[in-house]
Amino acid sequence: MAKLKTGRHTGALKEARKTKKRTARNVSTKSKIRTLAKKLEAAVKAVDATLAKDLLNKVFSAWDKAAKKNVIHKKAASNKKAKLAKKVSALKV
Repeated sequence: MAKLKTGRHTGALKEARKTKKRTARNVSTKSKIRTLAKKLEAAVKAVDATLAKDLLNKVFSAWDKAAKKNVIHKKAASNKKAKLAKKVSALKV
């Protein structure tokens, strides 16, 4: 990309570069969260309470970090966490 002599739309080009970086980070974070959630679902399905409890802490941490960085909405993270916690607590009963 050639540097422009005029400053007419250099700001727009910079925003496009920033968007690429942010999108890559968001996709990576969402993928990590989904993978952890799937592992937790598998542990619940396999009735492995100890593994499920360990994974639950990791999943909670991942959801909270994603919400803190505005990758996902904080209430969406809260809803997902509540649903997963409900499944794990039902496993222990």
